Amino acid sequence: MKNLCSFNIFFWLLKFSLTLCCLIEPICFWRIKNSEDNNGDLRSDCGFSIFAIEGPVEDDLYNETFGFRTRTRKHEFFLVMFFATDEINKNPYLLPNMTLIFSIVFGQCQDTLRVLDFIHSMQIKQSEAFINYNCEEGFCDVGLTGPSWKTTLKLAINSRNPKVFFGPFNPNLSDYDQLPYVHQIATKDTHLSHGMVSLLLHFRWTWIGVVISDDDQGIQFLSDLREEMQRYGICLAFVNVIPETMQTYITKATIYDKQIMTSSAKVVIIYGEMNSTLEVSFRRWEYLCARRIWITNSQWDVITNKKEFSLDFFHGIVTFAHHRGQIAKFQNFLQTADTGKYPVNISDSILGWNYFNCSISKDSTKMEHFKFNNILEWTALHKYDMALSEEGYNLYNAVYAVAHTYHEMILQQVEAQIPTGYKGIFTDCQQVSSLLKTRVFTNPVGELVNMSHRENQCAEYSIFIIWNFPQGLGLKVKIGSYFPCFPQMQQLHIFEDMEWATGGNLPQVPSSLCSVPCTAGFRKIHQKETADCCFDCVQCPENEVSNETDIEQCVRCPDDKYANLEQTHCLQRAVSFLSYEDPLGMALSSTALSFSAFTILVLITFVKYKDTPIVKANNLILSYILLISLVFCFLCSLLFFGHPNQATCILQQTTFGVFFTVAVSTVLAKTITVVMAFKLTTPGRRMRGMLTSGVPNLVIPICTLIQLVLCGIWLVTSPPFIDRDTQSEHGKIVVICNKGSLIAFHVVLGYLGSLAQGSFTVAFLARNLPDRFNEAKFLTFSMLVFCSVWITFLPVYHSTRGKIMVVVEVFSILASSAGLLGCIFVPKCYVILVRPNSNFVKKYRDKLLH
Repeated sequence: MKNLCSFNIFFWLLKFSLTLCCLIEPICFWRIKNSEDNNGDLRSDCGFSIFAIEGPVEDDLYNETFGFRTRTRKHEFFLVMFFATDEINKNPYLLPNMTLIFSIVFGQCQDTLRVLDFIHSMQIKQSEAFINYNCEEGFCDVGLTGPSWKTTLKLAINSRNPKVFFGPFNPNLSDYDQLPYVHQIATKDTHLSHGMVSLLLHFRWTWIGVVISDDDQGIQFLSDLREEMQRYGICLAFVNVIPETMQTYITKATIYDKQIMTSSAKVVIIYGEMNSTLEVSFRRWEYLCARRIWITNSQWDVITNKKEFSLDFFHGIVTFAHHRGQIAKFQNFLQTADTGKYPVNISDSILGWNYFNCSISKDSTKMEHFKFNNILEWTALHKYDMALSEEGYNLYNAVYAVAHTYHEMILQQVEAQIPTGYKGIFTDCQQVSSLLKTRVFTNPVGELVNMSHRENQCAEYSIFIIWNFPQGLGLKVKIGSYFPCFPQMQQLHIFEDMEWATGGNLPQVPSSLCSVPCTAGFRKIHQKETADCCFDCVQCPENEVSNETDIEQCVRCPDDKYANLEQTHCLQRAVSFLSYEDPLGMALSSTALSFSAFTILVLITFVKYKDTPIVKANNLILSYILLISLVFCFLCSLLFFGHPNQATCILQQTTFGVFFTVAVSTVLAKTITVVMAFKLTTPGRRMRGMLTSGVPNLVIPICTLIQLVLCGIWLVTSPPFIDRDTQSEHGKIVVICNKGSLIAFHVVLGYLGSLAQGSFTVAFLARNLPDRFNEAKFLTFSMLVFCSVWITFLPVYHSTRGKIMVVVEVFSILASSAGLLGCIFVPKCYVILVRPNSNFVKKYRDKLLH
């Protein structure tokens, strides 16, 4: 009787509040006027007390009890309570012959005008009687509170009544030593930070903003998130730590706004309590049109009050919610609920609030797709997911946890044979709390609910996105799942081919990057004093490639390969060398053969006209030696053509050095011979003896022997070898003969140059000696051409690479040989073949005598 009395008083108080509100509130049923007082945080929560009584109750029990207005978001909790208690009462195996009913804890859920003020005044008058909103002491009915943990904490102080918190798991309520009568139904967010980072990696978002509340839970989340982000190379663009007190927040609100609005980060992670300064910030940023992708946990499952209609990804909130089973019967309950039994017309109420919102749409064209002639059509087409938010699903499980606890307690009462009328009345709060803490059961959805190990479960997350529709409507779509206990590559699953309610594909996902990714062929260079995600892109160095994005170091191609123009991959090089088929090779080889043939013709001419004065006058043997050496000089250039091998590389330099030494030393011998011949006109038999004995001819073997020694030393110390030049021609490997020792090469050239310089000097001094057939002038010019060619050769040779170096050397060989042939022998051939009359000594002497 005592319990029934308190129950009646409770009903009359609520009825009084309903009458009071109906008198002073205008037409708008769902619009709520918010005010703040000392219990302002209690206004945002819901608290229910659950009773188990014998026998049935009247059908209009709740109509007479809950005739007040409530916020739309809290409307879900009432629907869950109606549905869960109705489902339990129809279950013959759970609380048989008992009826599970609930009432509202004073001061919560209603948001009615002045009701809390009225209750507060009663608390002051009755002192301790209403400390925990219980009318009677000694009864241990279980309370359900949430979704804010602060309210539960206030209610739990100095209270022995068991309470089940159905909001998100909060470590502040998990200390069983301090709060032994508070239990949490929600799963701990152990893997939330890793799940969010996995989502960021999937969409390649690497430039992220973070907004947290300034409390221990927010700081811990930031620490875990930062650790995960650093592990996978994701950077923080900014971190906003929102203070909990409104006064402190107001002084810094513009700073937070500026940081959000000016940052280039398009993705922002929000973590913290709803109904706090953090929610004020979020609503403010939405009002300022901060176009961002908001990633958060399930309690931020909200829609904004914007009137605009947009399906842009930027207008959505991505939430991580613990996976929950689908309550199939709940949808049917919403559409078939008996309004005579329950105090709200569900379809009418939701449609009236979401569509009209106590205002008329300014743009009627935006609402054409949402106008229906009857409510049933709207509810049939829009299966609004009031099944359910995570708090709603937690509340559903909490009701069943209490029902199973009551079931166990009643079985104990039956075994103890308690008197009739006391069944369902519990006084041992510690026993109720202990049984509630150890409850393990399977809910009607098929999910195992374990009240004692909810913290450590490896729970699956469902990932949702919420789009705003006009007039406060929202569309919630599941876009993927996260399985923390799976192997890393299988943890995140996004529905790439998903089609959502309107029949269209998921909108294109924007990027959130500090710097545009470096494409293949480029590498990253990090900027000083900036995050690792901020960098510049520069092209890979020559012959280096990168075939992936965001590479910090390019890879050098092997020697037998080269980088393509885009520098994305290596291509096989073609082998190149100075071949006879090349235009240059063909021209030079033809020139060499032509000059060789011409030199042979000159030799034949000299042999044929060996008895003529002009041939005899200039040492016939030396002329033959010079012509033969010139033939070999022309032919040795052919060793530079074709694919090089070790033999040709050695022969190229030795034959070139030896034959040119023979040629130049022969010129020197001819020059000495000319000088000595003119010295015969002076008295002295010694000079005549030297000339007749062929002493000048000894110059040729002596000079050649010296060159052979130099070449021998070259071949012994550092001989020429086959080399591959990958730099001179793009995409090709030029096979050439490396000189081996450059010093030896230049010594050989220097020796040739010294012989040529000696020949030039002697010939120059003898150029004016009188004689019709004196060839000193021709020798001077030949040495001048020879020296000019090889002096020019040195700088040109060292400034070229690859095949061009070979071409320059071949050209110098042909040019210097042609210079010797042309300057010394062409004038003589001209006299022999074109002007034979001048080739007679007698005629020349007669002209002198005359």
